[in-house]
Amino acid sequence: MAEHREFHLPDLFEGWERPEGYPIGISRKILSGALDETARTGRRTSLVRFAPGAILPRAVEHEFAEEVYVVEGDLLVGCAPGGSGGERFGAGTYAIRPARAPHGPFASETGCLMLEIVYFEDG
Repeated sequence: MAEHREFHLPDLFEGWERPEGYPIGISRKILSGALDETARTGRRTSLVRFAPGAILPRAVEHEFAEEVYVVEGDLLVGCAPGGSGGERFGAGTYAIRPARAPHGPFASETGCLMLEIVYFEDG
């Protein structure tokens, strides 16, 4: 069952962690929920932050579905491993991906903040 929290201001200064296998400059702050990738259950809502110049130089693929909303900044999608090229997306843009859909590489020139919701579609 989902936790009940009325509107509040999350602490945007503490609690950021670099996701396992991601380069320095990309961090995540979990707002609610948990994901158990082994049991293929759960749901997690997070903020994801790219520092200016951060690059995720490879495409990623995972076993859960994902929805991403760019809150602020810029995100380059499908760029070269060094961060050049790709299609630029800004604040107000949204993506939804089913499980196992390859996506990336990613980069950000100015930095960006995204809201990310991940979940297993079959559980």
